[in-house]
Amino acid sequence: MILQALTAYYEQLLNLGKLAAPGWESNFKVSFALRINDIGQLLDLIDCRQTVQKGKKEVLAPAELAVPAHAKRSSGISANFLCDNSTYILGADEKGKPERSMQCFEACAALHHQILDGVDIPAAKAVLAFFDHWNPAETPSHPLLAEHWKDITGNANLIFEYESPSGKHERVMDDPTIKTVWQQYYSNSDPNAEIIQCLVTGNEAPVALIHPSIKGVMGAQSSGAALVSFNAPAYCSYGHEQGENAPISEYAAFAYTTALNTLIADREHCKILGDTTVVCWSEDASPAYQDCFSMQTFGIPENSDVKEDDLKDALKKLSLGQYVDWQGKTLRHDQHFYVLGLAPNAARISVRFFLRDTFGGFAKHLQQHYDALEIIKPTYDKRERLSVWALARETVNLKERNPSPSPQLAGDLLRAVLTGGRYPATLLNGVTLRIRAERDVTRGRAAILKAYYLRNKQNDKTLIPEEVLTMELNENSNYLPYVLGRLFSVLEAIQDAANPGINTTIKDRYFNSACATPAMVFPTLINLSQKHLSKLNPALETTYNKQLGQLFAKIGVTYPTRLTLPEQGAFQIGYYHQTQKRFTKKNEEE
Repeated sequence: MILQALTAYYEQLLNLGKLAAPGWESNFKVSFALRINDIGQLLDLIDCRQTVQKGKKEVLAPAELAVPAHAKRSSGISANFLCDNSTYILGADEKGKPERSMQCFEACAALHHQILDGVDIPAAKAVLAFFDHWNPAETPSHPLLAEHWKDITGNANLIFEYESPSGKHERVMDDPTIKTVWQQYYSNSDPNAEIIQCLVTGNEAPVALIHPSIKGVMGAQSSGAALVSFNAPAYCSYGHEQGENAPISEYAAFAYTTALNTLIADREHCKILGDTTVVCWSEDASPAYQDCFSMQTFGIPENSDVKEDDLKDALKKLSLGQYVDWQGKTLRHDQHFYVLGLAPNAARISVRFFLRDTFGGFAKHLQQHYDALEIIKPTYDKRERLSVWALARETVNLKERNPSPSPQLAGDLLRAVLTGGRYPATLLNGVTLRIRAERDVTRGRAAILKAYYLRNKQNDKTLIPEEVLTMELNENSNYLPYVLGRLFSVLEAIQDAANPGINTTIKDRYFNSACATPAMVFPTLINLSQKHLSKLNPALETTYNKQLGQLFAKIGVTYPTRLTLPEQGAFQIGYYHQTQKRFTKKNEEE
């Protein structure tokens, strides 16, 4: 399903003229061009790099061009046509292995003779003349190369430019005749290739023994990693070799890898969540769906002019099965949409998740997620909605040197959000541990507790009453753990009023114990509160006594000995609700 969806996406992009045809690689990084004349003489070194903004600095970045498809190589010698590194094109590098460099150069020369011999055009003859007359031993000291030698040998890719006697110059690989010759060679490169029925397309075609690499997956090898590969006898069966074990045609292998590399290279829509690289696409290849989905799921970028209200309105309409006008493009709720999460695994790539649904289906699940998270927020918190990454960060200590959530948690959380499934237990465990460690119930943590217990039901019943899983304080609830959380917040407020600016509060000393074993702690806290009340002015004392009396009436005469984990969650939500009510009232008075 993954390869089929990616192949269909490639074909859609190809029809729209956004990708190169089979045999070519789009957006390949090229740093320099070797400008040659009719006799293969090097006339100039053309710097193809462009100045781009990287953070606060401007840096030189390679140009991204469509070049002839590259062979996948590891340790062996395998040359590429018209675009390669200095080892193959010039026969020299800084690796200290001149013999191997010469072998690479000779292999590259042989490949170009194989393809271009008999091609009667000046550009082809010029390239062959270059390989026939170039002396790799003199390369490092060549006056046109010496200035940029370190850049040339630093994994830079080189191409050829041909300059005619009239002074006109063009890239050799852009010549129509050269393109035709290369296409013929690429299509018939292995006449002995086994013809199979492709598992992706269903067509009879030559099998791809080795699939092109996937580049740009965070944490994977920079040179690229494989999504489909067989590199050891243990992975093979029935005497098959390499890609014969899962027969996929050369065309399909090229198509799905090209599509996936294009998606990953699109940094505007490709997102990193933990160790997972997340890409998404619509069946019609419209970037408007990617824009909307990325903002709905991961938040609005700083440089975007999209307003939060417009985003909310679009999500609401799509979740209800309506069409939405989005930046001049009509978004259909019934458009098929895909989300793919990839994680590094040595020299391979593992699929963390692959989700397929209509765009409206994803919108519906996102709306349900945000509705479940909805909770009163502090006045200083300006965030309208909490992104998936923001939720995951609530499970870690932000004061650590590298406060990164569990990669597994981040992926599982996103899957739950987009499918409407149960939130992972690791999310609840992580939040609970942070509350115990920091004795602080933040907006994000309270929202997670509320959403977790709303969605993760048992036998269609919530583990704690829904009456406390509300956006704001429910003063009518008699659920004991919730009321105890409210009581603790009131006791904290009394202490703060009696001793403003105190270094160690009852929350610092007693919050965890009060949450887990109320019977052991609350009698002590009540006694302390009486001392604190005696320090207040009569009006304030009366106000707090009234609040205490209302809560005591709901509690009764005894406190529970121990609270279960869900009951502790209700306690924490009650504490958060009451605290926000207190601060909201205080801000209104000010």
